[in-house]
Amino acid sequence: MPSLSEAYHAHPVEVHHHKHPDFKSLQELPDSYAWTHQPDHARPIGTDSNFASVPVIDLYDRNASKLIGHACMTWGAFQVVNHGVPISLLDHIQGVGQALFSLSTHQKLKAARSPDGVTGYGLARISSFFPKLMWSEGFTILGSPFEQFQKLWPQDYAKYCDIVVEYDETMKKVAGKLMGLMLESLGISKEDLKWACPNKGPLFKDTCGALQLNSYPSCPDPDRAMGLAPHTDSTLLTILYQNNISGLQVHRESTGWVTVPPVPGALVINIGDLLHIMSNGLYPSVLHRVLVNRSKQRFSVAYLYGPPSNVEICPHEKLVGPSRPALYRPVTWNEYLGTKAKHFDKALSSFQLCAPKNGLFDVNDSHKNGAQVG
Repeated sequence: MPSLSEAYHAHPVEVHHHKHPDFKSLQELPDSYAWTHQPDHARPIGTDSNFASVPVIDLYDRNASKLIGHACMTWGAFQVVNHGVPISLLDHIQGVGQALFSLSTHQKLKAARSPDGVTGYGLARISSFFPKLMWSEGFTILGSPFEQFQKLWPQDYAKYCDIVVEYDETMKKVAGKLMGLMLESLGISKEDLKWACPNKGPLFKDTCGALQLNSYPSCPDPDRAMGLAPHTDSTLLTILYQNNISGLQVHRESTGWVTVPPVPGALVINIGDLLHIMSNGLYPSVLHRVLVNRSKQRFSVAYLYGPPSNVEICPHEKLVGPSRPALYRPVTWNEYLGTKAKHFDKALSSFQLCAPKNGLFDVNDSHKNGAQVG
């Protein structure tokens, strides 16, 4: 079975001016980090009664599946509470990020990610598609962090490894639960997806996931800087834990950029490109970005969740009908990652077979198929 890492090896990313700065030593914003246009800041929450941020959904709510379906269709993102992840584990994974990014640049570079690699310290992979650099640093983990963490912490690596392994296993369970609720909201059962439950084994056992630790240091000129440029994720879904510093924004066509405020103990869920394809465009992948702060450092950790790397993802047959043909051709996660590495924001459209009828989904069709959209 081809691995996710092979997709990255096949499509190396060379980041221009690939120099890792010591952000703490910079008193002014270097030109290489100064974006030509100031980011158009999101509209503040609560400016009128019709405006809100992404929904916050209680997973104990008996209507959670329906609420998630509506959030996926109208926002492409939502937050969840009562998700079953201990607060202590969230604190511990944030502690790993803080310990890692507080190391000297020299020490962090001992575990630098290679251009054709996936694991290790480095700039955002999307950096190569933009003329300016982003005010952030990251550390990607696919599989065991043992080898890389040994380079960072020759004496203390074991305790950090244990936390990452526990967090990864916990996120995989949460992602599986969320996928089940999303499929239910679309009228799709686990039996309808052969890869979801192979040989009647544990649900979503063979799915893939990667962890991304992110740091957005305080910035001397945040209005001209960008923490992470606008993009969609190449996943089924992404689970993000953010500390108590704002910065994440999602884009909504009817509103523009909207801040996703930190909610204590909550997890942010972003719909990725592969779920966009599987839902036949009903659940659109969400465009999002991160702005930076003048005085406070922001940390986050993302769990990037996808199908087994060699399984073809295509619009589900229950979401295809006379008034809604299949909008996308089948694609594996490996193939999609390769296309995204080449074409970035044009990747999703490159798999499109036809445009939606009238640009809209026929809600009546979805109700005939049992999907919950309201």
